[in-house]
Amino acid sequence: MRPFSSTVSRHQGGPPDAPARGSAANPFLRTSKGLSEFNLSNKVVLVSGAARGLGLTQAEALLEAGATVYALDRLPEPSPDFHTIAERAKSELGTSLQYCQIDVRDVLNLNRIIREIGDKEGRMDGLIAAAGIQQETPALEYTPEDANRMFEVNITGVFMTSQAAAKQMIRFGNGGSIVMIASMSGTVANRGLICPAYNASKAGVMQLARNLAAEWGEYNIRVNTISPGYIVTAMVEELFKQFPERRTEWPKQNMLQRLSGPREYRGAGVFLISDASSFMTGADLRMDGGHSSW
Repeated sequence: MRPFSSTVSRHQGGPPDAPARGSAANPFLRTSKGLSEFNLSNKVVLVSGAARGLGLTQAEALLEAGATVYALDRLPEPSPDFHTIAERAKSELGTSLQYCQIDVRDVLNLNRIIREIGDKEGRMDGLIAAAGIQQETPALEYTPEDANRMFEVNITGVFMTSQAAAKQMIRFGNGGSIVMIASMSGTVANRGLICPAYNASKAGVMQLARNLAAEWGEYNIRVNTISPGYIVTAMVEELFKQFPERRTEWPKQNMLQRLSGPREYRGAGVFLISDASSFMTGADLRMDGGHSSW
């Protein structure tokens, strides 16, 4: 048996010369700054559901990558953390975070606000659709009013926000990227967590993204989803007070044996909005600690 050799015969005289910076063979060596495709400077990105929680965490990550960010949310006033992040964006990051109060179900005003942002900035580059609601109710007890409210916010709201953003992207002709926050619950049923309408809504978001990706690819608009696992947010901490056993049981259901935090999804949002994912569309980025891979 011949021994393994790492030597390639055509390079017996030594390793090949590295291609010159900026050559056709290595287009990513054109700048001295590494991973420049993650840079969002001069990009305008919307984040719905960004008054607090995961949406606000995503907004902060986009700011750190250089984007100008507009937060859309139904709350009259965002969380105190929002103002801290907005001040840091201005004083340290050289960009801005602005708040627009809007319910994603108010389609007329949603379109008006997003068009006004386009008028002001002269471009529209991205959207992270993170607005959503949750309700834990057994299927036999669900009312049609509650089910319709869930679907109206989690599916129709995401659809209409994406549509309004896409209209501006097409208007300016620069393409763009839309990221929808789905869930591992769009793929699997959650053991011990009774939320049939929520899970169905997230499955709908994933299928919506695939169809919008197919329709809008001709405009160079990419559409993808992120499917998080269980995230420990302020609302989940309150839930643990009501169901303390979930704090210990939920981590046992994934391969990493722990729960995630909102900051663990920062990089995914920047990746999907930026040119780092320029050939990725119609895809779901599942980040659930291996929960659904057993």
